[in-house]
Amino acid sequence: MTSELIPKYRGRVTTPTVPFSDLSKHSKEVAETVSRAHRVHIRRRDGEDLYLTTARHDRDREETASVVAHLLSALVTSEEGVRAVEHALPAVFSWARHLSAEERREFVQDLVAATQDAADLDVHATLHRVIVEWRATARILADPALTARLTRPLPGEDHGEVLAP
Repeated sequence: MTSELIPKYRGRVTTPTVPFSDLSKHSKEVAETVSRAHRVHIRRRDGEDLYLTTARHDRDREETASVVAHLLSALVTSEEGVRAVEHALPAVFSWARHLSAEERREFVQDLVAATQDAADLDVHATLHRVIVEWRATARILADPALTARLTRPLPGEDHGEVLAP
């Protein structure tokens, strides 16, 4: 088996990684590692990697996500809370400093809704998409030449109907 110890990285416990074949060849050792580390990364050559975790650890992660989502949601019910979250954005997302005040407010709304979806519906793709899209917006805004190219008026021609993706 490839991982007997729980590795540490920058003061945080990292997830041990084992090859997929260890699940059948060394299942007892993998199970013991899961018990110690709470989660093991299973590396696969012929498919998407997997994570094996304890039920308790998974419930704890779900509760953590729920607490954070509800705390964030409660914060933005007041103007002071919205300002606090907007103020904290650049500490969490360094690229958020390129967004205008109105854009930061919209990002906070999107972030809160997506975080609630992750916690309440177990839908994490929305949160990932929100972050990716706002980061792309910030990337454009950080480059004045690119911003100018993308915000210039289009020719007066009608390019036809834009279909929903």
